[in-house]
Amino acid sequence: MSKFVGVVRIVVGLGLALAGSPALGQDRPSSKAAPVPVLASEWGVGRWIPDLELRPDSGPAFRWSARFGEARAVVVAVTSTTCPVSGRYSPTLAALEKEFEARGVRFLWVDPVETDTAESLGRWALEHGLRGPWVRDAGGALSKALGFRSTAEVFVVDAARTVQYRGAVDDQYGPGFSKAAPTRRHLVEALEAVLADRPVETSCTTVPGCDLESAAPVPASGPVTYHPRISRILGQSCVPCHREGGIGPFALTSLAEVSAHAGMIRRQVAGGLMPPWFAAPTAHGPSPWANDRSLPATDRADLLAWLDQGRPEGDRSQAPRPRTHPTGWQFGEPDVVLRIPDPVDVAASGVMPYVNVEVPTGFDSDRWVQAWEVRPTAREVVHHVLVYVLPPGKDGKPDRNRRIDGAGHYLAAYAPGYQAVTYPDGWAKHIPAGSTLRFQLHYTPKGKATRDQSALGLRFSKAPPRHEVRVGAVAAPIDIPPGDPDFRIEGRLPVPKAARLMSFMPHMHLRGKAYRYELERPGAAPVTLLDVPRYDFNWQLLYRLSEHVDLPAGSVLKGIARYDNSAGNPANPDPTRRVQWGEQTDEEMMLGYIEYYLPEVPPGTPVDLRASGSGARRGGSRAFQALDRNRDGRITPDESPSPEQFKAADADGNGEVSPDELRSFLRSRDRRGGSTASGGAGPAAAP
Repeated sequence: MSKFVGVVRIVVGLGLALAGSPALGQDRPSSKAAPVPVLASEWGVGRWIPDLELRPDSGPAFRWSARFGEARAVVVAVTSTTCPVSGRYSPTLAALEKEFEARGVRFLWVDPVETDTAESLGRWALEHGLRGPWVRDAGGALSKALGFRSTAEVFVVDAARTVQYRGAVDDQYGPGFSKAAPTRRHLVEALEAVLADRPVETSCTTVPGCDLESAAPVPASGPVTYHPRISRILGQSCVPCHREGGIGPFALTSLAEVSAHAGMIRRQVAGGLMPPWFAAPTAHGPSPWANDRSLPATDRADLLAWLDQGRPEGDRSQAPRPRTHPTGWQFGEPDVVLRIPDPVDVAASGVMPYVNVEVPTGFDSDRWVQAWEVRPTAREVVHHVLVYVLPPGKDGKPDRNRRIDGAGHYLAAYAPGYQAVTYPDGWAKHIPAGSTLRFQLHYTPKGKATRDQSALGLRFSKAPPRHEVRVGAVAAPIDIPPGDPDFRIEGRLPVPKAARLMSFMPHMHLRGKAYRYELERPGAAPVTLLDVPRYDFNWQLLYRLSEHVDLPAGSVLKGIARYDNSAGNPANPDPTRRVQWGEQTDEEMMLGYIEYYLPEVPPGTPVDLRASGSGARRGGSRAFQALDRNRDGRITPDESPSPEQFKAADADGNGEVSPDELRSFLRSRDRRGGSTASGGAGPAAAP
C-alpha cells in the first residue's frame, strides 16, 4: 500500500473509531482514592532493614532477628485505632495473619499515631485476636526505617530483611468508598510471590488510608557496601534483565560479575542510559507509570559512590535472598502458542525486506487475550515482530482488504525493550473466531547467517472482559531537510467523543530525537501526558499509565516529534539526505501509538471506520486537516509523504490537492480494496 494512503488512514483511524463512542462511564481500574502502582524503589522496596530493637506494648523488648529469625516473611501492618480505614481493614488483616501463620509468615502490628493510647491498642488487638506483637512506635524507629506514608499500609519483608512489597492490602476500602469485595488482593499476591522466591509483580502501590507525616525511608548511615545495599539496588533495578536467560548481555547477580563490568556500569548509569527509561520525571507526587523502571537519585548516587570507593563487599550474612526469575514465558505457561510454520533464513549481511507470514489460529470461537508475548528464537537478528489479526471475510478466508492501521487489528509486538504485556482483569484484546494472524518480521543481519522461527504466546481471559483494548496512533507526514539538527513535526488526532488512554509508545527511527504527547481539552491549555526528551531508537518502550487518562469529547490528542538530521547525530545514516516516510531504519516514521478503550461500547463490537457509507467522506475531511499543515485549504507536494500518490490524487493536475480530490481519491482506493496489509506507513510497516 502506498505511503500517502497509509499515513492518511493512521491519522484518521482513532478519530473515526471514536466517532461512535458514547459518553464517559464510571468504570475505571482505579480512582484517585484506590491504590495504583507507583515506582517501588523510590519508596524503599528492595532496601535492607537493620536489626532493629523493638519495644512492644504486648510484651518485652526484642530484636527483629530474635523474634522473626525463623520466619519466611514478616508483614508489618501500619494501623491506627483512630483511622476509619484501618478499622475496616482490621478483620481482613487478622484473618490473613491466621491464614498464613502455618506457612511461616509472621505479623508485626504498628500504630505510629502518637495520641493513640496503649489501652485502646490493647483492646483493638484483643477484639481481633491478633497473634503477633503490637508496637506504638513512640520513638519512631520503624517509621524512620520504613518511611511510613499512611495507615492501612502493609510491608512484606523477606527472611533476609529485604522489603519486597509496600502498599495497600487490597482495593476494597478507602476514604469515601467501600466495595462488597476486593478485585485486587495486593498483599496476598505479594506473599505468594515471596514464599515462592519470585519477584513481586506489583511491588508498591499508593495507599487509601489516613496520611501520615513521613517521608521516603531514611538510608542507613555508614559506608556503602555491596551487602546489604548495592546487591539490593542491582536486584531491584538491573538483575531482572542482567541474569542468565535475561535480555541483558551479561549477568549482574554476583559481586564478581558486577566488578568485571564496573566500567560499563559506571558509564551507563552516570549517563542515565540504564536502566532504560526515558520519560521525563514528574515534578510532584508519585510516578504516573505502572512500569516505571527508572533508577531513583539516591540509588544512583549510592551505586556510583560504591564504584568509586573500591567496591567494598560488606557483610555476606546480609546478602539478599536469591529470586527465581522466569526462564520461559514471562507471564507463565500460555494457553496457546502460535509459531510461524517455517524458519526464516537470515542473511549474514545486507538489508532484508520485511517478511510477512500468515498463521491460521484455528479458533472456533472468539478469544479474549489478557496476556501476550512474542519470542524470537534468534533474538540477536530480530529488529521487530508485529502481529496483526485478519478476521475471516464473508467467504471464510482472511480479510486482507481490511485496513491494518493500528486502530483495531494490531495484537502484539516484539521490539527492543518490549517485554510480555498483561492487562488487568476486565481488559483484553479481541480475536474473532476463524481469524488468521499476520506476522510481520524485520531482520537486521549481524555478520553471521542464522535462522529464526518466532512465536506468539497467548493467555486468555477467563471471562469476557468489561472493555476491549484497542490501538491507534497519532501520525503526520515527514519531510526532513538535510542537516537540520532539530526538525519539528506535529500530528493532531481529534477526539469526537470520550475515550480513555491506557498506554503510549512513541516510534521514530535513527534520527528521532524527542517525542511528546499533549492533550488539548476544549477551552483549556494543552497538558503534557508523556514527555520523552531523549528518544532512543534502541529501546522501543511502552509507557503504561497507573491511572487511565480521560480523553474528553472535543479534545485533541497531539504528538510532537523532533528529529536530528545533522552530522552531530552519530546514528544518522546520511545527514546530507532529505528524509521522508519509509519502512527501513535509514528512512523515518512519526508515530505516537496509544492503547485505549471505549467505556460503553460492548467488547467485540466492530468499530467500522467506514460506517454508514460515509467513512471516505469523513475520513477525507480529517485526513485533509492532518496533511494540510499550513492550514491554507490545499495539500501541496511538500505536505505529501508520497509524490506518486500525490500525483494520483491531483485529478486536475494543477499541483495541489483539494478536499474534494482527496475524498474522491480515498473513495476510489476503497472501491479497489486498498489496504496497508502489504506495508506502507501504518503500524504494519513499523517500527
